[in-house]
Amino acid sequence: MSTILLIEDEQSVADIIKKGLEEDGYTLIHKKDGDSGIGVLEKMPISLVILDILLPGINGLVVCKKIRELGYDELPILMLTALGSVENVVLGLDNGADDYLTKPFKLIELKARLRTLLRRADVMDSSRFKNGNHYSFGDIHLDDYTKMVTRNGEVINFTSTEYRLLLMFMKNPQKVLSRTDLLDEVWGINFDIGTNVVDVYVNYIRKKLERNGQERVIQTVVGMGYALKENK
Repeated sequence: MSTILLIEDEQSVADIIKKGLEEDGYTLIHKKDGDSGIGVLEKMPISLVILDILLPGINGLVVCKKIRELGYDELPILMLTALGSVENVVLGLDNGADDYLTKPFKLIELKARLRTLLRRADVMDSSRFKNGNHYSFGDIHLDDYTKMVTRNGEVINFTSTEYRLLLMFMKNPQKVLSRTDLLDEVWGINFDIGTNVVDVYVNYIRKKLERNGQERVIQTVVGMGYALKENK
């Protein structure tokens, strides 16, 4: 079974999570602060991180960002927050979290979220060992076997979330994709949470695709969403 890293300073919360996950066969490593948690990542393979936002020292948002900066782009991160406002949810997603859960939560929901994130990670990983699909649009090429994206022959590096978003566009050229479509496919959120997280990530991949002055290919369709198409 998977090894999960829990970074949570509330011992009572950690004890409940640890007991519940170990009953299901997971190995759980618990750390109470961000620096200790990052230290674990650098020493052993971890399948998923459960990360609280409110931590002593550096907060969970900073920890999440540091994990991504260290190169753990495909490591699933589930953010726990007692701050259930839309703004805090968006901050978590913008700093690299894959999903979030607001305290207090039911253990059964936490387990369901973990299973979803781990399945998604398994699909991403197993695709490396299969004949992947190749997608092209103009001078942009995406190889879903190697997870490599190039434009004009130059490799462009994307985070796992950015990659999934770009893949959605590459699979659906010319099609107008609503924000709800993209939230569902990329973040696994099947309703409009009323945030601009989609717009933020579209801008991230636009900047990377256009960094050498190349033409914009992800177009805004006012009132509807976005589409991968030439700008005419």
